[in-house]
Amino acid sequence: MMAKRVDSAAEYDVPDHDTSVFWKVSYATLVPLIRAAWRLRFTGRENIPKEGPAILASNHLSFLDHFLFPPATRRQIYFISKAEHFQSPIKRSLFRKWGVIPLKRGKGDTAAMEVSLELLRTGHLFGIYPEGTRSLDGKLHKGRTGVARLALLSGAPVIPVAMCGTFEAMPKGKSWPRFPKVEVRIGKPLSFGHLADKVEDRATLRRVTDEIMMAIRDLSGQEYVDEYQDNPEYRARQAKEGAAEGANVPKNGSS
Repeated sequence: MMAKRVDSAAEYDVPDHDTSVFWKVSYATLVPLIRAAWRLRFTGRENIPKEGPAILASNHLSFLDHFLFPPATRRQIYFISKAEHFQSPIKRSLFRKWGVIPLKRGKGDTAAMEVSLELLRTGHLFGIYPEGTRSLDGKLHKGRTGVARLALLSGAPVIPVAMCGTFEAMPKGKSWPRFPKVEVRIGKPLSFGHLADKVEDRATLRRVTDEIMMAIRDLSGQEYVDEYQDNPEYRARQAKEGAAEGANVPKNGSS
């Protein structure tokens, strides 16, 4: 049986222009529908530069974030996504046109990092979810240090972004969305250019990442958990606590 094709970031061509025709058409046709469906509101849009590079670092609560985050600006935002999403020819074609870069998780994908850096060095906007995966409990979790490495290597400012309401609209595991009001809050740029010579210092990368996560927390109002969302031990504790709480809930008719 032939294995499914998984694209590599090494095959990705960095565009020499800021916004593709496909992005413009998608923006013009989809954004009005998205705005109406979720009564989408933005605050702080002026913090996204009209030109030049920036890293937009956001919390990640829902699959919908991919659609409700980009309308914050008319500029194209480039993202990374796990390479498995590129197995379908249709999705692969659409993702490439939308500027999504394939990432092979757990394999130290240096090609994805190099493409991301090249996009920033050539003046593009790059979006990233430092938590690495969607939150299962609606809380903000410890960020991966890739965002700090990108910031220090590129010199680009980091703009914290908070998605508010998307967890209620479509948490992980749900097939169909609900339609509460959604707000995207965009914070002031953070600069880390003065730390460029410490890009290989793990403590510095951790400190920068934590500062970015605290800025996102302040915008979103989420409870912060200093553990990775995909930590099996954390998930096991959450499941155990949930089961204990369920056992303590009085049954109907009992006091």
